Amino acid sequence: MSHFALSSFRKLMAGCLVAAFLSGCAGYGGSNLKPGESSLPEVIASMGVPAMTWKDSDGREQLAYPRGPAGTQTFMVFIAPDGRLDRIEKVLDMEHFSRIRSGESDLVSVLRLLGPVSPQNITYFKARDELVWSWLFCDSWNRQAYFDVLFDATTGRVRTTQQRPDLRGRDGVSPWCGH
Repeated sequence: MSHFALSSFRKLMAGCLVAAFLSGCAGYGGSNLKPGESSLPEVIASMGVPAMTWKDSDGREQLAYPRGPAGTQTFMVFIAPDGRLDRIEKVLDMEHFSRIRSGESDLVSVLRLLGPVSPQNITYFKARDELVWSWLFCDSWNRQAYFDVLFDATTGRVRTTQQRPDLRGRDGVSPWCGH
């Protein structure tokens, strides 16, 4: 990796480690939250401290609540400029995965779309100069699977994505998702 890419990668991974630590402290209890009514402090009181936050220039905020590494969901909370809840989205699904574009999407845009990846689900392949992030999710058949994003580690751009079954279940079979 180039010095710039390595430095950026280290900073991003440090942020992910902090995010993973903080997300382990939060418990999802947002069923009592109401769009247009609930305030940011009420969101945090219900869902805990977010693992990551983004603030837009127009005053909107986005908060990430990953439930990994064993959980199969990441919730993105969107706060309107007036400080009220706009919406909560579950983002580990095909609708969100399809927004990732090879050659166009990068580390930052994927992070904002899907939320932080658990540190144990990050792999670097030196021979290919490839960084792989993996999220555990429930696939269309209600089985646990991984969604992988493969990045060019030098540029940070997405090379490709893939889905694969989680074969850690009994007899190497992908476990059912519990609800």
